[in-house]
Amino acid sequence: MSILDRYVLKKFLVPFAYCFFGFVSIWFIFDLADNIGDFIKGQPSFEVLLGYYATQVPEIIVIALPLAALLAILYALAAMSRANEIISMLGAGRSVVRILCPLIFAGVILSIINAYFNYESAPKASGVKKIIISEINDGKKKDRTIRGNLFINREDKRFWFASKLSIERSILSDIHVVQQDSDGKIIEQWYANEAKFEPDTGVWFFKNARHVIVDQNGDITTNELHDSMVIDKFNETIWRLASSTLKADFLSVPELREYLKFNSDYPEKRLAPYRMHLHYRWATPTVCFLVVLVAAPCGIVYSRRGMLGGVALAIGLFFSLVFLSNLFLALGKGGRVSPFIAAWGPMIAFFAVGLYLLWMRSTNRDLPRLRIPGLS
Repeated sequence: MSILDRYVLKKFLVPFAYCFFGFVSIWFIFDLADNIGDFIKGQPSFEVLLGYYATQVPEIIVIALPLAALLAILYALAAMSRANEIISMLGAGRSVVRILCPLIFAGVILSIINAYFNYESAPKASGVKKIIISEINDGKKKDRTIRGNLFINREDKRFWFASKLSIERSILSDIHVVQQDSDGKIIEQWYANEAKFEPDTGVWFFKNARHVIVDQNGDITTNELHDSMVIDKFNETIWRLASSTLKADFLSVPELREYLKFNSDYPEKRLAPYRMHLHYRWATPTVCFLVVLVAAPCGIVYSRRGMLGGVALAIGLFFSLVFLSNLFLALGKGGRVSPFIAAWGPMIAFFAVGLYLLWMRSTNRDLPRLRIPGLS
């Protein structure tokens, strides 16, 4: 890396650090003001508060990185343009693309960091926030429980119903399991007051269980009571049983893959949000790179009027991307467009706009301006 590359990178990283930590601080202040009533009522310990904010950090990082990159790029390049440093670099024989290479590299690194947090920890942060606040408010830890859970294993012709399902303890209460044959006739049934799943062995333990076997005529041939039963032929897990009620917005990439794998027999319209979010988890981090690609040409200006116009154009394009992403996200959830288009369509369009702006700036053409009819 040359001296000029390090200089350009330093000009970007300093305002980026200020912007990033500024956004995190603002978020912390607003979150504290929003939840201060619950904190006062529950009087949590410092460790509990620290644990709460530790779970929320990945989500705010995912949000703050592209915003900080946008403002830092515009500030750094505008300052360099105002001091005629960009013109000096161009006069020394460097092209616009070569000048921006360190910033583009920084955008790639930021996208990788964003993808790391968006892979698993950031989606879970949104899902557990209300649970943790509720636990702090009530002053006790709550068990994540699903009531009236119904799961249909269409591949193995097996139906599960539990009046209560505890995810943390891997326990089902008051369960009924029905096994059908290939023709849809009931051949076995299990009833139990409680069932516990051992994830290490993949074995189910039923307590106070009744096992019923039915012949082809529908007559009961076996009706046995057991204080405890060990069943190792079920391939369902606690998470798989609970997944039918989980929202795609709060699932990580591994959980989305597992959901789509085990529930592939569900109607396509029901699977659409999960397919879309699986693509969206990978598409969202690219915003950091795309912000650099679009904002950099807008930040290189040669006059005060051009500076204001470039900043307005970059910010307008960024919020246009946010609007389009949310619009396509809704269309993808509803199955109106394919999951790939819903997640990657706005990103691809934004990438094309960035390349166009970079080409215009590289060939010394004026960037597009917003013109209002009737006004000069």
